[in-house]
Amino acid sequence: MIRHIAVILLGFASGLVIAGAVFAFITIVGVVPRLAQKTKTERNVRVYETAIVLGGIFGTAVSFWGLTVPIGAFFVVVLSLANGIFFGVLAMSLAEVLNVIPILVRRTRLQHGMFYFVMAIALGKLLGALLYFLKQGFHTP
Repeated sequence: MIRHIAVILLGFASGLVIAGAVFAFITIVGVVPRLAQKTKTERNVRVYETAIVLGGIFGTAVSFWGLTVPIGAFFVVVLSLANGIFFGVLAMSLAEVLNVIPILVRRTRLQHGMFYFVMAIALGKLLGALLYFLKQGFHTP
């Protein structure tokens, strides 16, 4: 009985540490304030942060207990799009913090066409995701 309680406590503590690290990473990278600044919705930062935390809690509960939520195909597409946007924003924020794009621009002497460069990256990610999920045999389910 004591072993089971110890394993439960260890698992719970480990989960708290990982969740704290993920949220600290999101905070350090500055995704939420940067997104609010770009969309001119700085007054909603608290709402964005709350949504991220509640999404993490909900995702953990769904994964832990194996819950299914009958939301229909339309909402699956909407939620998948929102998930993709979030991870895209996270990746671009990380690239911005690490100054990847300015260094790349300087080294490649890219003067014009930055919009096309960023769009090519985004469309490449989209195409890769579509191939991964829609092409039969592309991945093993």
